[in-house]
Amino acid sequence: MPLKYLLTGSTGGLGSRILTHFTTLLPKDQFAASSSNPANSEKFTSEGIQFRTVNYDDPATLETAFTDVENLLFVSTNTFDVERRRKQHWNVVEAARKRGVKHIWYTSLAFGGYESDSKASVQQAHYMTEEMLRLSGVPYTSIREGVYTDAFPVFMNWYPSTTTLYLPVNANGKIAFTLRSELAEATAKLMMQGGHENEIVLLTANESIRFSEIVKIIQERTGREVTVEWVDPETYVRVNAETDEGGKQEGFFRQLVGWYEGIGKGELETTDGLMGRVLGREPVGARRAVRELLEGVEGGEYTWHQNYAN
Repeated sequence: MPLKYLLTGSTGGLGSRILTHFTTLLPKDQFAASSSNPANSEKFTSEGIQFRTVNYDDPATLETAFTDVENLLFVSTNTFDVERRRKQHWNVVEAARKRGVKHIWYTSLAFGGYESDSKASVQQAHYMTEEMLRLSGVPYTSIREGVYTDAFPVFMNWYPSTTTLYLPVNANGKIAFTLRSELAEATAKLMMQGGHENEIVLLTANESIRFSEIVKIIQERTGREVTVEWVDPETYVRVNAETDEGGKQEGFFRQLVGWYEGIGKGELETTDGLMGRVLGREPVGARRAVRELLEGVEGGEYTWHQNYAN
């Protein structure tokens, strides 16, 4: 019997939230969760949710899991190893082609908006995967998801104890930060609505904001004096690598230099009304979202896990 939806990344930050909306909105016989670890099966089946093992490094699991699947949610991997990611994503696309998946829904990223010329390293794997999808012949939708408002601390290297931020001088472009929870909801509903075959779509809130504006919100919410020093890229890498409270190494900050160049060029500024139409309401803008994230914890002690090495 065909399975209408197979969801990958079901234990991850975005994928688990997408699954929650499927659980709320559809009968459980219409979809299945997945994980690379078969031991996670009980977590889902105990809730009446079908489970399939999906290991991007093991094509045999993919071909088994993708059999009789109509719609595949293909959550991109988070490795910074470009060659490994290329191989993993190729495995997914090829297995979907072989098993006759009817539609792939791929979670891409919003660097460059609708254009495909961003030089940000983080975007290159997404362009590569979009090309794989195009050449595969499998109908697909590449969902370029806005960057998470929730992750603003790692973009700014801000901690509740921070008094001075060091950011590259070219980094103060506008960013259409978007809540991860609303991206998950919109992605789930977009899949259920269908359409958008062989298209690139953009899911973002309808407001863009600069780092300098977020600093003002931090000051207002926490009552703490926080300043920004705009420095050259090499100084940004050196100072942050030497002093980072979260223990991140130089390579992490050096990689972000290319992100900031893209931000400075406006590559994360583009917004689109699609997300609001899919949700049936206006998405939460960055200003309100940052304020509410800071208000949601005592004393504005908001943190984001990727700001820490471990």
